[in-house]
Amino acid sequence: MAYSLFDFAKEILSKSDKPLTYQEIWQNGVDIDLVPKLALSGKTPWQSLGSRLFVDVRDNPNSRFIKVSKNPARFFLKSRLNEIPQDIIQKIEIAERKIKTEEVSYYERDIHALLTYFVYANPSFGHGKNIFTKTIFHEVSKKRDYNEWLQPDMVGFYIPLDDWNANLIEFNRLSDNNVLKLFSFEIKKTLNKSNYRESYFQAVSNSSWANEGYLVCAEVIQDDDLLAELERLTASFGIGIIQLDLKDIDSSIVLFPARIKTNLDWETMNKLCEQNTDFENLSKM
Repeated sequence: MAYSLFDFAKEILSKSDKPLTYQEIWQNGVDIDLVPKLALSGKTPWQSLGSRLFVDVRDNPNSRFIKVSKNPARFFLKSRLNEIPQDIIQKIEIAERKIKTEEVSYYERDIHALLTYFVYANPSFGHGKNIFTKTIFHEVSKKRDYNEWLQPDMVGFYIPLDDWNANLIEFNRLSDNNVLKLFSFEIKKTLNKSNYRESYFQAVSNSSWANEGYLVCAEVIQDDDLLAELERLTASFGIGIIQLDLKDIDSSIVLFPARIKTNLDWETMNKLCEQNTDFENLSKM
């Protein structure tokens, strides 16, 4: 039989001395080079691992796994349940709270530089291309009363200036088969049960004009119900979700990929140009 995600999780948890989140299970597997044993084709296999563990524990009475906490969910082998110290979860949560309280405070706009690095340095995000970004400053908008629901925080773009012959680029423009790809990013510090709907639909409102739109967060609260709802929203409305790791930006992940749109919404883009000089200047690049 093929080596499955369940086999992957079992192998990691059989060696662990404590329950792990699905992200920790995946990272441990990466560290000991187990990933090549999996026959995977998706772009977010760690998310597939988490989804399958959640469903298996919930719906399969014969599951080999057990969930021992909720926020975030941690998994362990049912056969090793009696090996878990009674206070292990409490100790983990205390340690995590301590780390959070010791973190240096930061502003939402501080995240912009990290996102710029992530989308440029990870060609897999841009389908093999390095994506350039530009911040759209709401302060310069003509109508500031509703601009947060019209303008994204950042715009990403790919133009094949280095890859294509200049004459071919001009021919492509004249043929109305533009290879320009635009990405829209709405940025939040934290995504939790109290703000996820407003944050997500703000991203829908100001990102649906692009080829791909994303809600970007530095922290996504690890809660089963919240993650399931975010997955449902992405499937319904197409705006993807990126979680940036502020301590290790290379560990940042696309939790849910955006739905790719082949056509840009030029009417909305024209309105953005009229309202904001940053977006207008982007169109001159």
